[in-house]
Amino acid sequence: MSEQTDKPAVLVVEDEPLVRFTAADTIEDLGVSALEAQDAREALQLLAEHPQVKVLFTDIDMPGSMNGLQLAAHVHQARPDVGIVVTSGKHSVEEHRLPDHGSFLPKPYRTEQLQQLVSSKLGE
Repeated sequence: MSEQTDKPAVLVVEDEPLVRFTAADTIEDLGVSALEAQDAREALQLLAEHPQVKVLFTDIDMPGSMNGLQLAAHVHQARPDVGIVVTSGKHSVEEHRLPDHGSFLPKPYRTEQLQQLVSSKLGE
């Protein structure tokens, strides 16, 4: 069990369950853990409970008081060691507007694109 908690983890924040599950499954194929949250509140709770989170992968549009861009900024402030990847099918974000060399991945994306971005954020 300790092996699981020692592995780097990616926090996937997406309000659409099928999209969230598919992204998490794609990330786990890289040999890292994927934690899933449906909104920013749940994501921040998971982030606080799991210091092994090394990458945040978040959709921009989601329910609640904080969107994905606000979540990315908050996570960067609280945990500057966490890499940021933001996605959206409705919005486009220039990467210089994202915290700390964050990346934008437009939907729909290919699994290889997601895996490549996550691997680069993990330094692999």
